[in-house]
Amino acid sequence: MDPVVKKEKIVQAKPILKWAGGKTQMLNDILPKVPEKYGRYIEPFVGGGALFFALNPEQAIIADSNPELINMYREVADHVDEVIGYLRQYKNTKEDFYSVRELDWAELSKAEAAARMIYLNKTCFNGLYRVNKKGRFNVPYGKYVSPNYCDEETLYAASKALKQAIIICGDYISILKDYAREGDFVFLDPPYLPISEYADFKRYTKEQFYEEDHVELAKEVERLHELGCYVILTNSNHPLVHKLYAPYKIEVVQTRRYISCNGNKRKGEDVMVTALPKKRVMLKIVPEPLPEQVLKYPPTRFMGSKSKLLEQIWSVASPFKFDTVIDLFSGSGIVGYMFKAKGKTVISNDYMAMSAAFTKAMIENNYVILPLEEAKELLIPKIESDHFVAETFQGLYYSDFDNDLIDILRTNIASLKEPYKHAIAMSALIRACIKKRPRGIFTYTGDRYNDGRKDLKKTLEQQFLEAVEAVNKAVFDNGKENKSRHGDAMELRIEHPDLVYIDPPYYSPLSDNEYVRRYHFVEGLARDWQGVEIQQNTQTKKFKSYPTPFSTRKGAANAFDQLFKKFSESILIVSYSSNSQPTQDEMVALLAKYKEHVEVVPIDYTYFFGNQNAAKTNRSKVQEYLFVAY
Repeated sequence: MDPVVKKEKIVQAKPILKWAGGKTQMLNDILPKVPEKYGRYIEPFVGGGALFFALNPEQAIIADSNPELINMYREVADHVDEVIGYLRQYKNTKEDFYSVRELDWAELSKAEAAARMIYLNKTCFNGLYRVNKKGRFNVPYGKYVSPNYCDEETLYAASKALKQAIIICGDYISILKDYAREGDFVFLDPPYLPISEYADFKRYTKEQFYEEDHVELAKEVERLHELGCYVILTNSNHPLVHKLYAPYKIEVVQTRRYISCNGNKRKGEDVMVTALPKKRVMLKIVPEPLPEQVLKYPPTRFMGSKSKLLEQIWSVASPFKFDTVIDLFSGSGIVGYMFKAKGKTVISNDYMAMSAAFTKAMIENNYVILPLEEAKELLIPKIESDHFVAETFQGLYYSDFDNDLIDILRTNIASLKEPYKHAIAMSALIRACIKKRPRGIFTYTGDRYNDGRKDLKKTLEQQFLEAVEAVNKAVFDNGKENKSRHGDAMELRIEHPDLVYIDPPYYSPLSDNEYVRRYHFVEGLARDWQGVEIQQNTQTKKFKSYPTPFSTRKGAANAFDQLFKKFSESILIVSYSSNSQPTQDEMVALLAKYKEHVEVVPIDYTYFFGNQNAAKTNRSKVQEYLFVAY
């Protein structure tokens, strides 16, 4: 005879507490509305957690502003045996009840505080949670014959469910802004609007929620909807609820109030609001021809340059009415120059001095040029140079002759008093050095990547004079007072710019985004190596990279959050790559914290330098994203 195998009893998790406004009786109405598939379950007003326990989700964030309640859930999740141990010691007597009630939960061990809350909830009058002005629990004894305050089976089942959740004490706004992302299911059961039949509700909970709070909550529901979350919200059948949530599906549900001292008040009507996720708008854009002036901007092989995306960027920006534009990470300067050619007031900013030189010469500068005869004079030694390049970089990047010429140009450019002529000459020197360098970067020494390009055969003098002519041709007056700034984007102070274009260094675990490492020599030229520390032990004689938050995933996310908050009153256009982090969904979520509308434009794009270690051909096909937030 086969042995009898005893089957393990599976217990469905259910609420641990009786809770005013609990949703156990509404589950039959709510559960059919829950999406079949979703990311994470998020409930920031968890209370008794009826829906959470009914769903028992694999990934959940539950939260409440009541620290005693959150402590109870955490202890049941992590130390359920200790909680049960304390519960076994309690007795259902009036004397024990008031003795336990007098204890200050904050002075008890966490497990005992959790047990105290469960015990008082099950033995007090009507299972209310009410505190006085000092925050002390003050509900009287309930006189129940056999309250089940130590329901071990329920507690173990609840513990198993709670172990899968992140349990947080905090206000709902911070919880949703920190955690909610596209595809998540958010259940909102806030304190109900205080209409007459709920006039006693404020006595059931520590939290106060006023009409203005409900208006704020409705704005948050709109943000979640835009973000792409599934949202179900419950509230009282109050006119303001219907007004606030008119864009969504609203159903009135007949309910009973099990917690009420007045039996006549136990019937009521709840409202259930369902907001399905707004479909992500993936805009299809039709590139517009650019002004001929844009074509006069000297071409560059600068890492991350958006010269091939200008038509798409303008197509995204052009539907908006704006005059003032900030190009926050200007890089090569081409995007700011495009906006200048479109008649906009442009403020270019970059932490790289070489980038600031470009934008000083061709964006801020409206009319000054450097005549070719004056440029030729800069090639002739007038005073003795410091021979810094010749001595520091001998044999690394250029011939001795070219190093001497660079020192002559450095010295003569430094003597130029007219700031725009200085910027033109420095831009030309930087461009000449980049064009004379195989691959245009300084991460290696020698010329092993010399592929015989025409640019590499020209003399440095030729390259410099051609660059001066190219920059001169790019100078034009758009009738606006444009600015070039060299500094940290976080410290830029511009009052209410209309539009901010953000093209930051892209963080990816597959590559680095160190512009300084690639361009340290020409960045040193722009700064005359002032304020930098050359690492003499390195083969390339590079200097230490500037500190940037975009060098780590967490740092990049925090930096974006700060920037989006800083420019929350402006139209935001953000360039980003599909292989970068934060991810597309995370970027949308960050933008949605501060903007009502967030749209995404995907563009197939190839980086010719490559941004992956595996890209041996120096080409990397990715999708470039333009995030548009307004």
